[in-house]
Amino acid sequence: MGRIELTAEKFAELFGGKPVVDEGDDPEFMRILQRFIFGEVFYTGDLDDQTRELITVSVLTANQTLPQLTVHVRAALAAGCTPVEIREAVYQCAPLIGFPKTLNAISAMNEAFRGKGIALPLPAQGTVADDDRQRVGRCFQEPIYGRELARQYSDLPGEFAEALPRFVTELTFGDFASRNGLDRRRRELLTFVVLAALGDAEPQVRSHAVGAVKAGNTVEGLLAALLQAMPYAGVPRILNAVNAIAPVLSDVS
Repeated sequence: MGRIELTAEKFAELFGGKPVVDEGDDPEFMRILQRFIFGEVFYTGDLDDQTRELITVSVLTANQTLPQLTVHVRAALAAGCTPVEIREAVYQCAPLIGFPKTLNAISAMNEAFRGKGIALPLPAQGTVADDDRQRVGRCFQEPIYGRELARQYSDLPGEFAEALPRFVTELTFGDFASRNGLDRRRRELLTFVVLAALGDAEPQVRSHAVGAVKAGNTVEGLLAALLQAMPYAGVPRILNAVNAIAPVLSDVS
C-alpha cells in the first residue's frame, strides 16, 4: 500500500473516520499533515500503536496543545491504551514541565474520558508512603542514574546543596517514577521524549537516553520515538535531540 492507503487505514483505526480529501477550510494542509503522520511516521520503526499514542499524548502535554491532546487521548483509547496508562503518561510530565501545565493537560484528558463515559477519578496508582519518598526515590534513581546529581550540586551554599538533589529524587522518582500503571521501560522512554520536545534540555536528553536504554529500550526504539514526536514537536527540536544522543548511539553501535 502507498501512504494514502496507509493513512486511511491508520486513521480509521485511531479515529473511526476517514482522512480529509477536500473537506474543511484548509484541506491541502490537512492532507499534508495526515499523510505524513499516519501514512509515514506511524510505519517507521518498531513501536506499537499504544506506545506511539502515549508518546503523542506526552508531547502534546509538554506543548500545551490541548485541543489536539483531547483528540489523541481518544485515539490512545482506540489504540488499546487503558485510561490509567494515559493518565500516568500525563502525570509523568509534571516534574519536567511543571504542575500548572500538567493540570491543564489533566483537564483536557479528563474531558476526553468523560466523553467516553469513563468514571473519574481513576484508581489510585501511588505506592509510596509520604515519609518514605527519599528511600524509594533513590531505589528507582540510583540503579540507572547513580548519585551524580548529588555530587553535581554539592557545592551549592547552605541548605541548597542538600535540598535540590533531594527534591529531584523525592519528586521525580519517589512521587512519580514509583507509581504503578506504566512499566519502567515505558516511563523512561516517555521522559526522554518529553525532554526532547522541550527543545532546551539537551544535557537531560542525553542523560535520559542512557537511562532509557538501561531500562530496556533499544537505540532504534529511541529514534523511532523521536520521529513519532517530530510532527508535534517540530523538526529543529528533534534534530537537536538526535544530535544530543549521538554519543549514546556511538557507544551502543
